[in-house]
Amino acid sequence: MRVYEAKLVYSLVSLGDEIRLNTPASIADYLRSAFEENPMQEAFYCVYLDRKNHPLGRHLITLGTVDSTVVAPREVFRGAILASASALIVAHNHPSGDPAPSQADIRVTRTLREAAKILQIELVDHVIVGDVKSDPLGRGFFSFREAGHL
Repeated sequence: MRVYEAKLVYSLVSLGDEIRLNTPASIADYLRSAFEENPMQEAFYCVYLDRKNHPLGRHLITLGTVDSTVVAPREVFRGAILASASALIVAHNHPSGDPAPSQADIRVTRTLREAAKILQIELVDHVIVGDVKSDPLGRGFFSFREAGHL
């Protein structure tokens, strides 16, 4: 039988001005560089937050294919619990550039919303990051909170 040790590893993501993630645009800007690492694959990230929505860290949960990725609530909330986060933001990219949510995106958001309630960790938003030119609304992102799904 194998027994594993869990570790938290901290890598500096930014240095400078204090960041507060309180709008979908600020969330998209904060994560855009992470999505550029694998631009042809969907990547699903969590950003763990303190009580004032300052990021404690970000975590790549899963890296998928060109049009999908698998997300399990236990993977999403494991890091939030270990980081003692008060809240979290989840986000993923759409390599096609169009940030409109799919039915799978809507289902995942509902599942994460319910898990967040049980764990008493606020799910601040789920943001889909795309490209301004491919977005019919010209914004380059979609916010589930703004759309009334959270």
